[in-house]
Amino acid sequence: MMNQHILLPMHLLQALPAVSAFGWLPALIPLLPFAGFVLLGLFGRKYLQSISGWLGTMLLLAAAGIGYYTAYEYFFVLGKTNGVYQAIEIFKLTWLEFSPGFSIDMGIVLDPISVMMIVVVTTVSLLVHIYSLGYMKGEPRFATYYSFLGLFTFAMLGLVLSTNIFQMYIFWELVGISSFLLIGFYYDKPSAVAASKKAFIVTRFADLGFLIGILVLSFYAKSFDFATLIHQLTTPETATMQSAIAASFLGGSALTWGLVLVFVGGAGKSAMFPLHVWLPDAMEGPTPVSALIHAATMVVAGVFLVARLFPVFNVSPPAMDLVMFVGAFSAIFAAIIACTQTDIKRVLAYSTMSQIGFMMFALGCFGFTASMFHLFTHALFKALLFLAAGAVIHVVHSNEMKDMGGLRKKMPITHLTFLIACLAISGIWPFAGFFSKEGILLAAHEHNTLIYWVGIVTSALTAFYMFRLYFKIFWQKEWNGHTDDAHGEGGFSMMLPLLLLAAGAAAAGFIPFGKLVSADGKPLEEVFHWQFALLPLGVAVLGIAFAFLLYKKQNDRPAKMAAALNGFYVAAKRKFYIDELYSFITTKIIFNLVGKAAAWFDKNVVNGLVDATGSSTQFISEKVRGIQSGKVQQYAVYFLVGALFLAALFIYGWR
Repeated sequence: MMNQHILLPMHLLQALPAVSAFGWLPALIPLLPFAGFVLLGLFGRKYLQSISGWLGTMLLLAAAGIGYYTAYEYFFVLGKTNGVYQAIEIFKLTWLEFSPGFSIDMGIVLDPISVMMIVVVTTVSLLVHIYSLGYMKGEPRFATYYSFLGLFTFAMLGLVLSTNIFQMYIFWELVGISSFLLIGFYYDKPSAVAASKKAFIVTRFADLGFLIGILVLSFYAKSFDFATLIHQLTTPETATMQSAIAASFLGGSALTWGLVLVFVGGAGKSAMFPLHVWLPDAMEGPTPVSALIHAATMVVAGVFLVARLFPVFNVSPPAMDLVMFVGAFSAIFAAIIACTQTDIKRVLAYSTMSQIGFMMFALGCFGFTASMFHLFTHALFKALLFLAAGAVIHVVHSNEMKDMGGLRKKMPITHLTFLIACLAISGIWPFAGFFSKEGILLAAHEHNTLIYWVGIVTSALTAFYMFRLYFKIFWQKEWNGHTDDAHGEGGFSMMLPLLLLAAGAAAAGFIPFGKLVSADGKPLEEVFHWQFALLPLGVAVLGIAFAFLLYKKQNDRPAKMAAALNGFYVAAKRKFYIDELYSFITTKIIFNLVGKAAAWFDKNVVNGLVDATGSSTQFISEKVRGIQSGKVQQYAVYFLVGALFLAALFIYGWR
């Protein structure tokens, strides 16, 4: 059990060494996927189509190997000084310098959360690369797909290894671009194109807030560098902090507004309410993409951002409260919707939103280590859920639960691994989610009773909707399709990632995470109390039992319950009409009223001025074109008149 409170200063406040003990080796971790992107993007379809999958996978395998070596060296050999994990700067290059000491740099920094994210990103990306060898086999744009995977992996690694907030923003946007490309990979499907545009546009609005927040914070800190920015904005004695708190707007300090705007960017990328609408539609991308981007890596970027600036958020209670309440509401809101969805990937999408809500409100409750631990365990069991769902879709050729049932006999490996993932996300001992979620609930219990009970109810709903999904896919009626015995579960390349992720989802909870990752770099002593864990475990078991009664076998109980809930069930199934509300605002108000007014202004004022300029020019030219007649006699007359005029002017002026 991990109990994490405000612990300042953070490890990033320590002086960064000028020379890294790691050398330049960690720089290869993001550069190898980037090399795959360039090679496969330029030469893949024409020269490397047959080996593109293996080439991309081998490059990721090398990056993952270096990442594991780096993590081992950092956590067990080089990372500690006097018992505290330090931030180690691999390199820093000045890109743009505005004034002495104020510049945009590009570099790589290793600290507990960035090293942890290296392991998460490279592991999940590698397993997705391996899985895709079978899942995407025969795809005409196979090389392009692996090129996009390499670009995304490079962008995500660049984001988590950034030494300053502006460098993070650059890679933040690159993550958005690569996500757009992967969601819209099936560009011949209108739904995929619409989903990619929706994700891009929604996150752009959020990222505008992020950019403004960066400018506000850096204006007062006089630096983009994380270490300097955190020091300047968290040390009470600094003039920077005093001026940032003294300056106010609409009742909030400049520091609070800067953090709120930064959080808006994180909320958009992590699909927090009300900026969550892009995530379910993003399931139009290939299922391995959903596992990589929308389960384990991209959507946790917002959580990572808040964690990176955790010491700064700590000095602004309103900003911390915003993180806490938005995270808690997003968690229970998404869990309710997930209980009603019938598309298995959309259930998992709302589950992702709910679990990220847990991570967010844990940070708002000062549960730094618990939040990071849940990020780590969630990456394993949610990637497993998506990849197992992909194996099911690969066989059934449908995303709808009504087209499934009884698949446990035909897909035994997928069934077992999916069950392990469901137990892990439900918080059942001894699976990974039990330990990380228990730490989150402890932090909430000690900070805010309301948030704690929201977490308890959401935990029960999580167990219910996940086992609703499990029973409807693998039990209930027998599936009436036919499975190719040789490749019934997609073959070895698809099953190996499932087995590895299942092992992680089962055992990762026993990792002494608090000894490795904490807010101040000091190892935490972990104490586990069964008395506290019994209630979360009990509600999870209750949720599973309820799902068992309703969905183990086909019956009319679910229909009766839906009828009893009546309007609430319909509203939840329609996602509480948030998409319709946004559609009304954009089409009826912005496009219809504002758009028509803008169109009238453009047509009558802007075009009118342009047309008037052209008409006046034409009128003047018509009047003066006679001067350029080409008649020499006429030119002589003009010359004579001009000469006489000048002579008269000279004589008059002389007198």
